Amino acid sequence: MTETTTAAAAPAPFLTAWFEILDSDTPNRILDLISDDFSLSILFSTGDGNAADFAGDRAALVGYLEQRERGTRTHHLLSATTLGQDELFLGEVRRAGEPEASFVAAGRVDEKNRLQRLLIGRSSEIRFA
Repeated sequence: MTETTTAAAAPAPFLTAWFEILDSDTPNRILDLISDDFSLSILFSTGDGNAADFAGDRAALVGYLEQRERGTRTHHLLSATTLGQDELFLGEVRRAGEPEASFVAAGRVDEKNRLQRLLIGRSSEIRFA
């Protein structure tokens, strides 16, 4: 992430750090942050009413990382909150600095500070900024 907010001061510190790593030159480091029983669903619009869904465990996350256009998009925090072990994150995806899509992410962080559950939805059809 390119925001000046640090993960320690962020209202959703784990997901804030997650997106910073995802936007870095070494996004595969997020694989070190997931629990043994990790599961996810990442659903994003591909345009014209179509969508791609990556759902499952670590292997699904690896598949998601492999298909990403590394270094072309950045994630920007609009608002976030933490409720117990759950973090909620509303953001904007930008390509070359231009808004491309809005997204929401929900994550559950376990007692070992590992991501246990992740749900992300992204659409270019709505803007929150």
